[in-house]
Amino acid sequence: MKLHRNLVFATVDSLHLIFNEKKQADKVLRNTLKQDKRWGSRDRSFIAETTYDIVRWKRLYAKIADVKEPYDRTNLFRLFSVWATLKGISLPDWKQIEKTPSRRIKGRFDELSKIRKYRESIPDWIDELGEKELGKKWDAEISALNKLADVILRVNTLKTTVERVKNVLFDDGIETETLKGYPQALKLKERTNVFITEAFKKGWFEVQDASSQKVAQFLNPKPGTRIVDACAGAGGKSLHIASLMENKGQIIALDIYETKLKELKRRARRNGAHNIETRVIDSTKVIKKLIAKADKVLIDAPCTGLGVLKRNPDTKWKLQPKFLETLIETQSNLLDSYSRMVKPGGQLVYATCSILSSENDKQIKNFLHRKTGQDFTFVKDEIIYPSISGFDGFYMALLQKK
Repeated sequence: MKLHRNLVFATVDSLHLIFNEKKQADKVLRNTLKQDKRWGSRDRSFIAETTYDIVRWKRLYAKIADVKEPYDRTNLFRLFSVWATLKGISLPDWKQIEKTPSRRIKGRFDELSKIRKYRESIPDWIDELGEKELGKKWDAEISALNKLADVILRVNTLKTTVERVKNVLFDDGIETETLKGYPQALKLKERTNVFITEAFKKGWFEVQDASSQKVAQFLNPKPGTRIVDACAGAGGKSLHIASLMENKGQIIALDIYETKLKELKRRARRNGAHNIETRVIDSTKVIKKLIAKADKVLIDAPCTGLGVLKRNPDTKWKLQPKFLETLIETQSNLLDSYSRMVKPGGQLVYATCSILSSENDKQIKNFLHRKTGQDFTFVKDEIIYPSISGFDGFYMALLQKK
């Protein structure tokens, strides 16, 4: 593989923004990939995949390269050199790239691979927390979370069928396969930019991980009912719920961020989802007006995101132990407040994209023991482990109001 100077420099510039300026990896790459119109799909893939790879393995590569944060430009090139050496790529004779001791790099890699926190490239505190909460399962889970995420589509059944999307994409040179147990899902056989396809522009599908698709199924919304998606964000799950409700009934999508709800409106138009109404939670009145009005409420709670490290590897470097404590308190408050919107006989689904017990089943147990949860009974829950499913880590609990 021949390295091209402009692609390597674009990668190093992206790493500087992610590591030193603490910018979000996906946003950085979105901007980087717009810089040069001459870049083809292979060039863009190189920048995106190399950047994500170095972000994912930052701790391991930094230890091998013997560099510490904040990384100056020389250090960033050192991290790149470690990545290239371990991939078996010959390094060019550029002044930015020091003479690289390939044998020493490979020797250090073998040595450090015996220690989990380096092998899996994670901060000490997350490694300790994972072991404390998951015990022996942690080894398999953190290993699975370091694998590259598959690209999964969710077919929008308001407009088309899985078979039709499969055929249309095949005609565009994109091969997909169906997934057993995920009725609306298609998995890409090879990574490619699906957002430029006509099928996407027509609203025939969204990109949504298979585990995330389980949440709306778990909620089991029925046409003609009133559903509240209490932490809707940009609305991936609201759109799925709309398709399962066949556009009949009402979905009230709530969020504290107006910008996210604007994005949801845009996506809903493309999807042909007409039964979604957005409301910004800008005061307590918004919730009060909905007390005991919803047949079902979904709380897709803010969480550590430890279940989705495959697609957001920069999360592990941004998370702090104090933030986890704050999150657990926020989740608890959301359960107390938003559960009031469920009408008698209605249902509540609490979901996270985390695999930590403290954010999941323990939250539900604590809620059911509090005064606010006394009207609810536990029906069932499900945890999706990345090591078993091959997809993101998720938790879902279903509660019934008496």
